[in-house]
Amino acid sequence: MTLRCAVLDDYQGVALTAADWSPLAGKVEVRALREHLADRDELVAALADCEIVVAMRERTPFDADLLRRLPRLRLLVTTGMRNASIDLAAAAAAGVTVCGTASSSTPPVELTWALILGLARRLPAESRALREGGPWQSTVGQDLHGRTLGLIGLGKIGASVARIATAFGMDVLAWSPHLTPERAAEAGARLAAGKEDLLRRSDFVSLHLVLSERTRGLLGEAELRAMRPHAYLVNTSRAGLVDQAALLRALREGWIAGAGLDVFETEPLPAGDPLRTLPNVLATPHLGYVTEGNYRTYYTEAVEDISAFVSGSPLRELTAR
Repeated sequence: MTLRCAVLDDYQGVALTAADWSPLAGKVEVRALREHLADRDELVAALADCEIVVAMRERTPFDADLLRRLPRLRLLVTTGMRNASIDLAAAAAAGVTVCGTASSSTPPVELTWALILGLARRLPAESRALREGGPWQSTVGQDLHGRTLGLIGLGKIGASVARIATAFGMDVLAWSPHLTPERAAEAGARLAAGKEDLLRRSDFVSLHLVLSERTRGLLGEAELRAMRPHAYLVNTSRAGLVDQAALLRALREGWIAGAGLDVFETEPLPAGDPLRTLPNVLATPHLGYVTEGNYRTYYTEAVEDISAFVSGSPLRELTAR
């Protein structure tokens, strides 16, 4: 019997060319869905005939209700080895095997720096003026040399961001709940006295933490008010790390100079969301992990996961802890 597989949220239409899917020929019929299906009924209808689904990161929540409505589903592959939007316990109870993939071995830090540089040099306003025939040079950019970059989280990605900052001549402060001075120094950073100390002293603050119940809402009104009025907040991790209502107030009322955002509570970001139009926001549509290397790894290992499952020996299984 030929199994059916749907690849979700293939926005760019590259899923079937980013990897070699030929090992599945004759065993699995694969189709890619380019449009995000936010409506639950539409999603169920699109996946009703599928035994296998490949999900892109955390774009589509697979909770107990959705799993119940997909009785044919037997294998759910997620890109990456961690996906908070999949209820692993419910999947196990429904008889659905969940497998993951690796990500690129190189931390995707380019987007973080694109946002920092774009904010520092006022690129959105200057580019828009150039295209629309506006004034020639209307802003004065910030120098990065001698400025302070505050990193909340100094894991693999945060440490790479820190090393690049030193090349720009920036002073780097870092903080996370269990960070030590020695670990900070290894990345070319200094350990801040605390979260508030980092926020008060930084010209740019960049978030690099995993979202959990402990870190959700880590930056709220008090923390945003502690930042310097000329400082920028950059978030390429998860929107839930920041209280979004407080962030909107901070941007509208000038508690901070602006923000560079790649992650949002609702994705795709609704058309009327103020984050689309606030002049002091540089926003991108969650592009941090959208690179050729990542996609090649994601889909190549998705094919491996599916092949292994079909042969009866699943790879890279994810289970509830």
